[in-house]
Amino acid sequence: MSLFSSFSLSLLLPLGIAVFAGSIVPFQAASNAMLGRSLGHPLWATLVSLLVSICVLLPILFAARVPTPTLGNALQGPWWIWLGGVAGVAYITAALLLTPKLGASGFIVCVIVGQVVASLIIDHFGLMGLAVKPATLGRIAGVALIVMGMLVVQYSAASQPLAVPSSKKAQSETTFPFL
Repeated sequence: MSLFSSFSLSLLLPLGIAVFAGSIVPFQAASNAMLGRSLGHPLWATLVSLLVSICVLLPILFAARVPTPTLGNALQGPWWIWLGGVAGVAYITAALLLTPKLGASGFIVCVIVGQVVASLIIDHFGLMGLAVKPATLGRIAGVALIVMGMLVVQYSAASQPLAVPSSKKAQSETTFPFL
């Protein structure tokens, strides 16, 4: 089967949207890191970030006239459907703590490796209600290349002198004592 045999032009828009969504994640990590410094603690920044998300989402829900959710159905679902919120807190907090240390590209490349490795496992075992998609040699090789890319990004960053923050405010901000 050719690599592009299942590709169609109708995929360009969703692929473009996905690339755009991915491109804003480093900005989220960097802005949350500065927010954490400004608020004095990373967990306050996580809370504020999630509250801003709610403030942005609520008007969209009302404008789109999205029906009220059926909470009873969700309460009867599997326990793990609630992990998205836990994962959001973990990701936002990790991003704002680690982005200043690793840099935007250093942090995001690690996130990508974590996502791809976890996704491969989820697909292979059909976890969380997804169809089984075996971890073939080709898919494992692709993930291995991504891991190698992460190592190259991290190694080349480690061999460079530490960068000076671009803003004077960032230079004067306190760092988190536990990192």
